[in-house]
Amino acid sequence: MARKRTEIKAIRSNVPIYPIGVAARLLNVHPRTLRIYEQEGLVKPTIIGTRRMYSADDIQWITCLRTFIHEEGISIPGLKKLLDYVPCWEVADCPADIHERCSARVDWTRPRKPYPVGDAVAARKAREEDRRTQETAAGEKKKRSSST
Repeated sequence: MARKRTEIKAIRSNVPIYPIGVAARLLNVHPRTLRIYEQEGLVKPTIIGTRRMYSADDIQWITCLRTFIHEEGISIPGLKKLLDYVPCWEVADCPADIHERCSARVDWTRPRKPYPVGDAVAARKAREEDRRTQETAAGEKKKRSSST
């Protein structure tokens, strides 16, 4: 009797499957480094319960971040400021064929809140609201950590 052949399908690269310890080992960094990147707003892992989970895209993005920081000599605050104004592929000077295929590309200049296309005022308001949301979340996190 022939065995049934099972299909092996690749997991989508945006599915968070790596806990922080595994992600840190894959990147050859300490888990604290990943927490710092998260506190600085450079990485947004998916939080499931109390666990930070990273996707393959997150791992690739952190690899790019580390290249900016260690090989290009850009500080974390400098990198945050750059990413506010230009997409990551312009900072990294990626060729078009690479950044079109890159699943980890991050355009921090575009707001995550939906807005009508072509409406510059709405885009600016959406970006401001995104920043307020991030600041509020960071403030709540600091309050929780200081109260414990």
